[in-house]
Amino acid sequence: MTSVPSPALEFVFELFIDVEEGWHIGRGPDEKLWFTPVTGGRICGPRLSGSVVPGGGDWSTKRLDTTQVEARYLIRAEDGSIIDIVNRGYFRASPDVERRLDAGERVDENEYYFRTAFTFRTDAPAHRWLAESQFVGFARDEEGQIRIRVYLLA
Repeated sequence: MTSVPSPALEFVFELFIDVEEGWHIGRGPDEKLWFTPVTGGRICGPRLSGSVVPGGGDWSTKRLDTTQVEARYLIRAEDGSIIDIVNRGYFRASPDVERRLDAGERVDENEYYFRTAFTFRTDAPAHRWLAESQFVGFARDEEGQIRIRVYLLA
């Protein structure tokens, strides 16, 4: 019998994404659509460092108690290479935790669910590894930024 590999995670970098206050777009009585502009930020980690390029943003759709996020933005690696990011995932928190986050309070990330999956696109040879593997993110709202620890799924 063939053994089934167990998934493993390798930490590759952390994103510190600066955002403006979101804009309510609307969608109907059972959904709320928001757009949150990305204004910059930085990337730090053992496999990638650089900056978040201003522009792009996050389109969030809230249905019942779960928000589906879809962010699209660019990063510039330290070597100048541009990398396109599409980041989709889910945010879920109790009404009390949402209220605390909205008030700017630092909330332990174990009190809510904020997980994402990344797709990277680039033709820069040094960064092709990003476009050839699957990545997951553990996100949190902290100090006015969206911070995401990014892991390579092995």
